[in-house]
Formats: sequence, structure tokens, C-alpha cells
Amino acid sequence: GRKALPKTAFQAAVRGLRGHCPSCGEGRMFPRLLKPVEHCPLCGQDWTAQQADDFPAYVAIILTGHIMAPVIIFMVNETGFSMWTNLAIIICLALILIAALLQPAKGAIIALQWWMGLNGFEKPARPEEGLESDDRKNRP
Repeated sequence: GRKALPKTAFQAAVRGLRGHCPSCGEGRMFPRLLKPVEHCPLCGQDWTAQQADDFPAYVAIILTGHIMAPVIIFMVNETGFSMWTNLAIIICLALILIAALLQPAKGAIIALQWWMGLNGFEKPARPEEGLESDDRKNRP
């Protein structure tokens, strides 16, 4: 069955991070790489108000830099690779990491915009404690 609305901003962001509809948690958010659906095919949530703009790219770049810094330090200090080999490996790893982080970052940012009622989104109704079914029971 359909999952309940998320209880917290964190739960909504995790749903978006996983590429699922932040509202119902089951519909696919991205039929293509970075273009979100206009409406969730399962719950009908309208996603046309989203304006993630460049923020997901900034998040992906910052995370990539923090992940790559120790890798770069290790490679330069501890491997016997030439400068050009290190450079080729580092550039490839960084591009793969940025590409892998872009869609999850965009999904989480759209989810948070929706949860907070930003950029034309209507703030979703907050489930009252105890009235909604516990999502932990609905997990596969």
C-alpha cells in the first residue's frame, strides 16, 4: 500500500536522496538522469514548482572535494605513480563521484524545498503523532 507522508524533513530528504517521491516514498522522482517528474505517478504530487537550480551541483562538488582530499593526499604521498598517472586517476574518480552525487543531492534538495513550503510548494500536512501508520512496519 501507499506509504504515509513523511513525519520529518529528514525522512522526506532521505526519500528524495534515494530518488523516490518525497511525498509517498514510492514513486520514481527521476525518469531521466536529472529531470524530475512533473507529477508523481503514484500519489499525484506536483513537482513543477521545484527550483533546485545549481544548489545540487554545489553540494556534489563540496562532498566530492571532502571525499577526494584524503584520497589525493594518500595517492601523492604513498603510491609510486607518476604525476600524470595520479592526475588521470584523480580526475576520473572526481568525475565519477560528482556524477554519482548529483541526482541524490537534487532529490534531497527538492524534498526539503517541498517539506518547508519553499518556491511555490504548499507545505505538506504534518502527520499527527500516532494517527499515521508507522513507516517502519511498511518497509520491505
